[in-house]
Amino acid sequence: MSWSSKDKSNGAAAVSVKQSLSALLDARVGADMTVVNQPQALTSSDLLRQKFASDAQPSQSTGTVWAAITAPGLGSIWDKTAVEARVDPSQEQSKLGTSLSKSLPLSEQYSLTLQNGYNVIQQGVVPVPGIPGRPVRNYETDQSARLSITDTGTSFIAGQTLSSADDRWLRKIGAEQKLFGDISISGSIGETALGTSNKSLTAGFKRSW
Repeated sequence: MSWSSKDKSNGAAAVSVKQSLSALLDARVGADMTVVNQPQALTSSDLLRQKFASDAQPSQSTGTVWAAITAPGLGSIWDKTAVEARVDPSQEQSKLGTSLSKSLPLSEQYSLTLQNGYNVIQQGVVPVPGIPGRPVRNYETDQSARLSITDTGTSFIAGQTLSSADDRWLRKIGAEQKLFGDISISGSIGETALGTSNKSLTAGFKRSW
């Protein structure tokens, strides 16, 4: 079992645990948690800050549990199949998603990766005996293409997402640049259901194990 922990700026800690179940199909389960070290006594100003400040410490610990599996694709149609199920009790939300990807080497320097994703998101309490539930399901599909340049470590991404809640395609373009080691910087701009644009610029450290 693999554990990792990272302190957040708001005083909470992000804790993740992962356990591999099968190396053959790369099956694994885990949990992602936000752990709050709550002081014993809170003043009224502390409670007000927790309620309205965007960078305030959460009022309670939360977490999600997940299970994922990665398997080979089907012949020449696609290369890799990935399935993930995730449950978030605090948000009363569960998600089941699958993605199919195909890598196409264009030359020694360029490669193209095509991916199709399908998600089912259920919002609401799962019904139990004696307690009727009215969960709401939302269906999403996304398509993306990534062009990677090996020599420079640069990738260009273009994609679109369709949700049953919005009933229209939302397009997105972006780029990612590897700086050194596992550190990279990425930026993107995309459409939103409200008709405005969503822009982001992030730098991150990514490592798989």
